[in-house]
Amino acid sequence: MTDLWSDRAEAYRESSIHSAGEDLDLTVAWCEPGPGVTVLDVATGGGHVARRLREAGATVVTVDPAPGMSPDVIAPADHLPFADGSFDAVACRLAAHHFPDVLAALTEMARVARDRVVVCDNTFVSEASEEADRVRDPSHVRNYAQAEWHSLFELTGLEVAESAFMERPLEIEPWLDRAQTPPADRSRVRELLGDRIVDGWMQLPTVVLKGTPR
Repeated sequence: MTDLWSDRAEAYRESSIHSAGEDLDLTVAWCEPGPGVTVLDVATGGGHVARRLREAGATVVTVDPAPGMSPDVIAPADHLPFADGSFDAVACRLAAHHFPDVLAALTEMARVARDRVVVCDNTFVSEASEEADRVRDPSHVRNYAQAEWHSLFELTGLEVAESAFMERPLEIEPWLDRAQTPPADRSRVRELLGDRIVDGWMQLPTVVLKGTPR
């Protein structure tokens, strides 16, 4: 998986849906960046959260399992090599649906955060949509419903202080291109998504949550 994501790194750096959007704005804002604030960006990917946090004056450390993503530290989300309470805030945007053990990853984020954890991810729509995600990209594990995310935060000792839901417009062809989905599988993805696709686009339901230690 690490080599796969290194190969995709440039596509994610250039991706318009990853480099901008209301979800990115909110993820950054809820980290409360500024001079003297330290933030860990987990599964940094194209580095868009880290870039915005640094522009706001925060000191940011990026972590990702893929060397090609050029993180400061190479490590998976469920084994963060940092001491308890190392950062004021921990952020993780649009990556958790790839985590083999999302509860372990969130537990690690809560452990290394002194004050707040901000998670943004796509949410569950249907089993057919989950299958479409797996056909497009076998590294996909699962999207979680909003209620599941609230339960996960509770299990890791985090109280949901703020939560927001939105729908993000996603263009299908670039989405398939980023995962280098083969032609035959592209047809299956479209079939599974059905009427979610309208004129080459679909809406991605997305949640952003800010948790604070109880």
